[in-house]
Amino acid sequence: MKSFSTKLVWFDGKFVKSEEAKVPVMTHAIHYGTSVFEGLRGYWNSKNLNIFRLDDHIKRFRNSGKIYSINLRFTNKEISNAIIQLCKRNSVRRSCYIRPFYFVGEYGINLNVTEKAPTHTAIVMFEFGDLFNKNGIKAGISSWRRIHEISTPPLAKMGGNYLNSILATQEAKRNGYDESILLDHLGNVSEAPGENIFILRNGEIITPPSSSSALEGITRESVIEIVRNQGYKIIEREILRTELYLADEIFLTGTAAEITPVTFVDGKKIGNGIPGKLTKQIRSTYSDIVMGKNKKYAHWLTAVY
Repeated sequence: MKSFSTKLVWFDGKFVKSEEAKVPVMTHAIHYGTSVFEGLRGYWNSKNLNIFRLDDHIKRFRNSGKIYSINLRFTNKEISNAIIQLCKRNSVRRSCYIRPFYFVGEYGINLNVTEKAPTHTAIVMFEFGDLFNKNGIKAGISSWRRIHEISTPPLAKMGGNYLNSILATQEAKRNGYDESILLDHLGNVSEAPGENIFILRNGEIITPPSSSSALEGITRESVIEIVRNQGYKIIEREILRTELYLADEIFLTGTAAEITPVTFVDGKKIGNGIPGKLTKQIRSTYSDIVMGKNKKYAHWLTAVY
């Protein structure tokens, strides 16, 4: 299998060497976190590199900036084409992670960011495997609460929002857990620092709604559609912290995490302490889809070559 070099990045409409993509120290985003980003995966199946739900990611990419009046100065088509061409120019023949982002440039210390503020757009990529152990991870409930609509819109995928996730992750690692689970401002389950959460309890598949400060995750949306097509019912409702301890199965979803089973929460065994039957079924279906083995969902994939 041929490897690839990430020597090239896409920066403001041009393909340049990574070391040449520089920004001034007075870049607004460095000072205030005024950046918007997305995370996509490209999956190599020995025949082609397929990007998962490219158009949906780019749509959210633009919408996140709208919330803060930060202007993406390229069309959705231009961004999509740039991602595909960057994969080609870097000769990507392995599964990879793709990170497009845009940010406010030199704007002084002015907090009145408007659509007229200067912005820059970049795309980088790198090889990427499993984020977590697919045999299950140990999670702990964070003492930090998830950001909320009353202060910082959680539906915007903004760089500054993830300071909240960093605090929760640091705490989890200090306490010996693989990952954290955040509660919302009311004490209900929200999400993990970079993943959505699902539980199986009493035969029901449940996931927190966006009103619990859960990001409208694209992998989350994909899983909801997959399980509904398989005849299951998905319930979006508030989840009490205690319900995590009583769940038969718990799994996380996200571009980086894909489908990751949670086998312990706060030291308490979930189910039998191993990945559950439903989780493994969903993970298997998801894997077939992203690897181009399920024609029903072929419209979710964009071929690079």
